Amino acid sequence: MDLRIAVLDMNDGHANQGMRCIREIIKHWSTLHQYNIQLDEFNVRQKTELPDLSYDIYISSGGPGSPLESVDEAWDKQFCQWIQAVEDYNTDVNHYPKKHVFFICHSYQLACRYYGLAKVSERKSMSFGVFPMHMTEAASNEPVFDGLQDPFYAVDSRSYQVTEPDDEVIEKMGAQILAIEKDRPHVPYDRAVMAIRFNDYFIGTQFHPEADAIGMSMHLQTEDKKKSVIENHGEAKWKSMIEQLNDPDKIMFTYSHILPNFLNIAAGAMIEAA
Repeated sequence: MDLRIAVLDMNDGHANQGMRCIREIIKHWSTLHQYNIQLDEFNVRQKTELPDLSYDIYISSGGPGSPLESVDEAWDKQFCQWIQAVEDYNTDVNHYPKKHVFFICHSYQLACRYYGLAKVSERKSMSFGVFPMHMTEAASNEPVFDGLQDPFYAVDSRSYQVTEPDDEVIEKMGAQILAIEKDRPHVPYDRAVMAIRFNDYFIGTQFHPEADAIGMSMHLQTEDKKKSVIENHGEAKWKSMIEQLNDPDKIMFTYSHILPNFLNIAAGAMIEAA
């Protein structure tokens, strides 16, 4: 089967491991299932590039910076228009198969802000590391989370957060919260919403389901990043993160399930429509 996949690069020209990981997941998945893939990338923030509606599957990456300060920038406005255009396409009963979209980290924050599903705000301090993600009851029926344990582990890297979900908006949209961060009753902060099913075809995560152990380990062991983590979190935290990356039941389990599950669902819709 032929499939066209668009990856929206939200990294604003900054070097990162996320895009490499997304490419490798798609490559491995398409080879495994013997799909013929056309993969195109769009530099959203630097060049205001956005894909048209001719693609079958869309993945929008994480990226640096504030999801709040860009609200009046051209690329941000066009990204929001693009979200609405894909939703409008999917809402039209004459359009089939539907377009599936996965929002990661920065893209997820932008989508939450666009829909007004929850409060998007700056954190008191950056969250960076491998953390447990706690599933909600709704997640038990979420096929993208199929095969995951509760909690499951994922890479979290963010200076902003999605908190205080608006139940009325969520119910009206038919959205579902799928995962939240660890409950910390001794800390007076709201738990962040870590994953949302926006509608039947849009899903997003605050964490990085594409992160692999090799890339994350390389990133953590660069001189700058190692120094930064130790200065901000201590050497014990840095060593703990390196150890957790080598645990096959943690981020590599997430890596091998969430995005591949998403791709399976989107491709399955294409097969049904053929």
